[in-house]
Amino acid sequence: MNNHKLLIRKGFLLRIRVLSGFVILAGLFLITRLFFIQSVNSDYYIAKADGAYVDTPDSFDRGLIYFEKKDGTRISAASVMTSYILAIKPKDIVDPEDLYNKINEIYPIDKEAFLKKAEKENDPYEEIVKRVPKDVRDKIMDLDLLGVQMPRHKWRFYPGESLAAHTVGFMAYKGDEIAGRYGIERFYNETLSRDKEDVEVNIFAEIFSSFYNEKYSTSKSERADIVTTIEPVVQNFMEQELTRTMKKFGSEAANGIIINPQNGEIIAIAHVPSFDLNNFGKVEDATEYSNPLVENVFEFGSVVKPLVIAAALDADVISAETPFYDPGFVQVEDKKIENFDKKGRGQTTMQTVLAESLNTGMVYSMRALGKSRFRDYMLAYGIGERSGVDLPNESKGLVSNLQSPRELEYATASFGQGISFNPVVLVRALSAMSNGGYMVQPHVVKKFEYINGEAKEVVYSKQDGKKVLKDGTSEKISRMLVSIVDNTLGGGKYKMPGHSIAAKTGTAQIPNPRGGGYIEGKNLHSFFGYFPAYDPKFLVYISNTAPVARFASETLTEPFMNIANFLINYYEIPPDR
Repeated sequence: MNNHKLLIRKGFLLRIRVLSGFVILAGLFLITRLFFIQSVNSDYYIAKADGAYVDTPDSFDRGLIYFEKKDGTRISAASVMTSYILAIKPKDIVDPEDLYNKINEIYPIDKEAFLKKAEKENDPYEEIVKRVPKDVRDKIMDLDLLGVQMPRHKWRFYPGESLAAHTVGFMAYKGDEIAGRYGIERFYNETLSRDKEDVEVNIFAEIFSSFYNEKYSTSKSERADIVTTIEPVVQNFMEQELTRTMKKFGSEAANGIIINPQNGEIIAIAHVPSFDLNNFGKVEDATEYSNPLVENVFEFGSVVKPLVIAAALDADVISAETPFYDPGFVQVEDKKIENFDKKGRGQTTMQTVLAESLNTGMVYSMRALGKSRFRDYMLAYGIGERSGVDLPNESKGLVSNLQSPRELEYATASFGQGISFNPVVLVRALSAMSNGGYMVQPHVVKKFEYINGEAKEVVYSKQDGKKVLKDGTSEKISRMLVSIVDNTLGGGKYKMPGHSIAAKTGTAQIPNPRGGGYIEGKNLHSFFGYFPAYDPKFLVYISNTAPVARFASETLTEPFMNIANFLINYYEIPPDR
């Protein structure tokens, strides 16, 4: 009997010890978590305390946006900065002039504006200056001035200023609502939005993360910080090249995209001239905020020709060596279509057709495919669709000419005129041409880091996309494009001994938005290329709008090769030949 009681006593003591150990461990866990939270969220509580002093509806919190360098280092693209508002309570001010002098000695302010606000009798609150630094705030508050308030103020800040401005976007008021208005800020506005409940519930979730509940996960799962695919060093280099090119040739604008054709990651995307995101209000024309690479459509001209040649190669109706007689023009219905220089090459091959950008040979390729099959290939490249890129206001391609009964529409489309789409759609199609025939998903966000502590990687594979070309076609068209760089472009002076580069230039007429037809004397210059040619890591597209030069090879060859050399060295791409 005594043994039985002893066993019960021992069992009871063991349970007490286990329970005590669990309580101690839980306490230590909570203390550790609370210490962490105080460090991470201390600004929130300080701001809340300051907020009790005076209501500041302009203050807010919002998710962060990051660029990410090749080594994984993050660079802030959009952050939330904390400063202070210099505010006054006019009804408590005894001597406005004296108050102004005391403040002005520490922080110069406009006297007339200050006195005008200070003289508003019975007014409980007037803002004088926003974004006052903490050290200045401390000096003013040390004076203990009657009628002066300096509440904490949070505001959106863009450390990169104009870097990738059209892609990042900015916050702005629309009526009484402040929200993302362009770029990532707009597309992911709900994801980046925050409110007081998010912070408070997040704190609770952090403390009790071991007992995390699915209801909270579902209700708050969309709130996150964002890590983009944009590599800031590459973005900056491309913007500088585009700016130099635009200035050198007197262009109206220049654009560029660098994409990984294997998975659709956009490493850089730029439009110049750009603007400072921290001073967007200084832009006079609001259309400058929009992103032409996503929102505008263009007739691209000869950079579309490789897509047509690839289709004809895929259908086995031509090869690079297929003989072709070029008289310099071709009659299509009632229209005479000529080469850019109005000259014929006589007996030649399809390799020369592509290398010398002969419109006559492109019509030949279209006819070899037939109108129906030509249309099917072109639409399979996605030129009549939106790419689905995660940026706002994407335009849809204008390709109704490919439904026309007239052969002339197909003939002009074969050399990139009469059909138009946005540059992201173009690089998506060119990526498929280069990567084995797979349609990739262009995107500018690679990771979401949710406020509940979870994270989600955005991963696409080319195998997830539709296959639009047969195995082997990419190698055939790439061989033809490599030959252009090695032998034709600049007479072969741009050939890289250790790296194969596939590339093509394009010069297209610019449609007249008023009255139809084309604008006399204005062209769109384009240049695309990818490398290493037979297993591409990068596809680069750049363009120049209305430069004072005739051909794209004059304005864009050098900047393209500068970008290619930079990428090869920066990413240490090993030689492939």
